[in-house]
Amino acid sequence: MALELYREAVDLDAPVTRRKDESAETSADRSPSGLSSNQKAERTMTYIGEPDYRHGSPQSLGILITNLGTPDAPTPAALKRYLKEFLWDPRVVEAPRPLWWLLLNGLILNTRPRKSAAKYAQIWGEDGSPLLTTTRAQGAAVAERMAERLPGPVKVAVAMRYGNPSIRAGLEELRRAGARRILVLPLYPQYAASTTGSTFDAVTHEVSRWRWVPELRFIMGYHSDPAYVQAVADSIREHWQANGQGERLLFSFHGIPRDYLDQGDPYHCYCQTTARLVAENLGLPEHQWQVAFQSRFGRQQWLTPYTSETITGLPEQGVKSLDVVCPGFSADCLETLEEIADESREAFLEAGGERFSYIPSLNTRRDHTDALADLILRHIQGWPEADTGYDYEARRELGEQARERALAMGAKN
Repeated sequence: MALELYREAVDLDAPVTRRKDESAETSADRSPSGLSSNQKAERTMTYIGEPDYRHGSPQSLGILITNLGTPDAPTPAALKRYLKEFLWDPRVVEAPRPLWWLLLNGLILNTRPRKSAAKYAQIWGEDGSPLLTTTRAQGAAVAERMAERLPGPVKVAVAMRYGNPSIRAGLEELRRAGARRILVLPLYPQYAASTTGSTFDAVTHEVSRWRWVPELRFIMGYHSDPAYVQAVADSIREHWQANGQGERLLFSFHGIPRDYLDQGDPYHCYCQTTARLVAENLGLPEHQWQVAFQSRFGRQQWLTPYTSETITGLPEQGVKSLDVVCPGFSADCLETLEEIADESREAFLEAGGERFSYIPSLNTRRDHTDALADLILRHIQGWPEADTGYDYEARRELGEQARERALAMGAKN
């Protein structure tokens, strides 16, 4: 077991992060027991309250849009912080904690950051990480759609599961905006325990620290949502119209260990469903499209077929022109821009391919942000802010009346 974990550890390429807005303590500071000093302190902490609460204050609806995360900079030091947080998540690496702690802190964090930093440097923009920049733009677009379509007040915040802005910071932003009802939307169309499940863990952990816990709803995925499927299909059509259509369309999804599937994780099934629905929308016969899984690390078996092996094997099968789309990524990032658009292109051409085309993620396409807004609207039904009869002035007046009663009963504010 230890040897296998060692072999997997030295091959790790996946990126990870730490939060600037929280304690500097990360997995490297934890004991093999898995408890940090922060966690021990939380056992005796006082809950986060609102001592300056003003009775009758208007309430609002909060939307928390999350994604995986990104390092603060394309440097070895920033990548080390990122990897500390990401790889210590038990949802990501399901291994005995004491042994994994030793491997992570004794080997991985001393070997992987420099290599990963070099890859990030290739895609880093003037505004920082493409993933963070795009996710913020998506959040702004969704906020605009919500303001147009909701009668009640709504606040949209963006957060990253690992790194900055953190889940804690995003939730605190909503709390300070008066959000008493919060909907969480992780931008992972296909649910997996290591992504969406981990986000659920983080959100509920943070909210459990609040004295006044809000109403909470959670969107677990949208792999077969008609608007999402249509947006992916339309993005492919538009790409073909501008660049021509290849002989084969490859749907490449991020992989997970095969053992997770065997233990009941539905991710593999959801990926297959998404690809099938998009292919049907495009009217593609079965021989013109296929599914593969990328970003494998370690020697453990992951979901197959692997994207890397599929791409290099296609030219031998007579496929000389290839289009690749990654529907599981809501925003372009290291895994799409560097691994697929760059490395996979080079591998395909070296293997005898003649034309390779990467089809960008949905990013900030209008049909994408509209689909996300529609998804949110369906999940907030029954909350006051979504009620067509919502009257802000009437609610404000009721709030003032409630405040007067509270003050008469001895409230300080």
